[in-house]
Amino acid sequence: MKNADTARHTITAVFAAALALGTALPAFAADTLTVFDWSGYEDPAFHPAYTEKHGGSPDFSFFGDEEEAFQKLRSGFKADVAHPCSQSVVKWREAGLLEPLDTAKLANWNDVLPNFKEMKNLMTSADGTAWFIPFEWGNTVLTYRTDTVKPEEIASLKAFADPKFKDRVSIGDNVDDAYALASLAIGVKDWTTLTDAQFKEASDFLRQVHKNVRLYWTDNTDLSQAMASGEVDLAWAWNETATTLQAEGQPVAIKKDTKEGLSTWVCGYVRLKGGEGSEGLAYDYLNAVTDPAVAAYMVENWGYGHSNAKGMAAVDPKILKDKGYADVDAFVANTLFQSPMPTELRQKMIAEFEKIKSGY
Repeated sequence: MKNADTARHTITAVFAAALALGTALPAFAADTLTVFDWSGYEDPAFHPAYTEKHGGSPDFSFFGDEEEAFQKLRSGFKADVAHPCSQSVVKWREAGLLEPLDTAKLANWNDVLPNFKEMKNLMTSADGTAWFIPFEWGNTVLTYRTDTVKPEEIASLKAFADPKFKDRVSIGDNVDDAYALASLAIGVKDWTTLTDAQFKEASDFLRQVHKNVRLYWTDNTDLSQAMASGEVDLAWAWNETATTLQAEGQPVAIKKDTKEGLSTWVCGYVRLKGGEGSEGLAYDYLNAVTDPAVAAYMVENWGYGHSNAKGMAAVDPKILKDKGYADVDAFVANTLFQSPMPTELRQKMIAEFEKIKSGY
């Protein structure tokens, strides 16, 4: 006990001396973790291994879309881990917002679906540096109320601009999904190749859609409530919307076989530069969300695919078939993949979409 008292007095004296001399004390990473995410992804069922190990979930802060997240991070907001999607990874990396990933600390890095590993500028940059680990993937697809909309009325994505649907339409307040819809509607499947003339044509299509828009949704809750109440009959939505509404017994379906197709995306996690939390907790979280055990819950309850190949292989084949994931090639057929795009093009889309939403 005497030795312990002596030690405490010594430590106290050192701290007091440091304060008196104005000497800076060593900085230590806080034993916390802040995840910057889309609303809904705080669901503990997405990170059970983390909760089991640490006795609870990390702290979460939310964004409505990736441009909002980007601007907030640029202005100095601090978080440790964030959840961007494929089309934003290059922009965030070039802006200096990301910390490289140590793949030796990522237990499931080698089990990511091969299609994602092969994508240029997604998981790694040209020099082999790792930046992004995929988590979920899915579609943005035409979604409709089956009691008010007939399938023959929506054989084409151009239905979103049909005057018969005035004040009955909803699309995301999300530039990527908006221009995915517009690109498909004008016959473009690779948005990185958009010419100036095609960009104008796509933007003009969105201006026509705007005349019909009842709601620019920001998350699944907004849209689901609007569709359940009958406020919205036709939406450009993520798989999650139809999955949750069908579980509630709502007359809602998706239509993947429109003439122009649908959009496919992949989102995942990155480490943020300047994060003040624990690096160890960050890797624990990344390993928890990419754990193969999470795949079944994601597919069945959210309608999305999981990035872990072993996890997807273990999901009940009937559930995979019901959700459209039994045949990956068929899943991505006739699709515009929201691949990383040149930063200049994305900035152009952002500026134009803001004008469109304002009625210009």
